[in-house]
Amino acid sequence: MIGLVLAAGAGRRLRPYTDTLPKALVPVDPEGAGTTTVLDLTLGNFAEVGLTDAAIVIGYRGEAVVERKAALEKKYGVKLHLVDNDKAETWNNAYSLWCARDILTEGVILANGDTVHPVSVEKTLLAARGQDRRIILALDTVKKLADEEMKVITDPAKGVRRITKLMDPATATGEYIGVTLIESSAAADLADALKTTFEKDPDLYYEDGYQELVNRGFTIDTAPIGDVAWVEIDNHDDLKKARGIACQY
Repeated sequence: MIGLVLAAGAGRRLRPYTDTLPKALVPVDPEGAGTTTVLDLTLGNFAEVGLTDAAIVIGYRGEAVVERKAALEKKYGVKLHLVDNDKAETWNNAYSLWCARDILTEGVILANGDTVHPVSVEKTLLAARGQDRRIILALDTVKKLADEEMKVITDPAKGVRRITKLMDPATATGEYIGVTLIESSAAADLADALKTTFEKDPDLYYEDGYQELVNRGFTIDTAPIGDVAWVEIDNHDDLKKARGIACQY
């Protein structure tokens, strides 16, 4: 199993940082000096749970990741493989994850390049492996939800039933935080579902690919992460929160 980071997005709401950097390289250290980024934190988490290889899907300002590749490998002891998303600025991340379809065959812990979270999330997912679980989503069942979150409805016997932002928060079981364990045995099914998803609408999310899988009868499981501090960075308010959280880990 290896790590996989989706880091192709532009993150235009984080300008001026993202004028020259992908969102995954926006500084989250308290001083904002750039010594710590989301990518740093994620690679550190991967290393802590024993992963020695990771792939990064790059696109917008991907040259910034290329420039830091050797330094990141040395710092975290993780061999990095870069995957190019040629449509990063025009298509959504269902296509971005599909670009890494060959990587999925190795089994991955997938992390969005804009999610600041503790290593306990990866540990929770790894502990939930087994019993024919092929895809396991990290789920926050504690946070109070609103309209913007990627919400999930689960059934104790059938796993995920719905995953979308477009639902009444009161009906949701929890929020998907952007970290998934994907076993190698799920790679072909997931790649096909992602292809169907972006061919239907290139603006769809990879979570819509998860929904496509569920609709086909594929069981997707979840693992509650408990009451932990994490944040998805979409704007400058989120970035401020991220800096407060990052200094805790």
